[in-house]
Amino acid sequence: MNRGIWTALSGIGIAQGLKIFTNKRVNGVWDWRPIFSTGGMPSSHSAGVSALATYVATKKGWDSTDTALAVIFGIIVMYDAQGIRRHTGEIAKIVNDLDADIEVLSGHMPGLFHVKQEKELNELLGHQPAEVAGGAILGVLIGLVSSMLEIRK
Repeated sequence: MNRGIWTALSGIGIAQGLKIFTNKRVNGVWDWRPIFSTGGMPSSHSAGVSALATYVATKKGWDSTDTALAVIFGIIVMYDAQGIRRHTGEIAKIVNDLDADIEVLSGHMPGLFHVKQEKELNELLGHQPAEVAGGAILGVLIGLVSSMLEIRK
């Protein structure tokens, strides 16, 4: 596998690993499950595409077509992570709350039939802008380190 792919995958993996620590800071408990979940700080989407774009820019130069492709791809991924995916998570929260409310109402109204969802919808789908920015900063650092390590060979 080429160095660019390893750099991007390293950004994703490191960001996912850091979610254990940010989750501990926010919730006060150690939990390894955030490694396997979407959402949270830092954004692994942002870290991966930023690491790749930075690495490509240091290798090919800022004026190359390769860099342009990596940067535009990265912008689209980061926009999606904090836009559409975040809104989908917010809608999932509303649906879950609505289902719980209807469940309570159906207990008070015998004629109202309701089948509660077996499993709630995932509410952590996207990222807040700060989570995307944190992932982007992490990714740029990883891309620079990867590039510098390759130069030293």
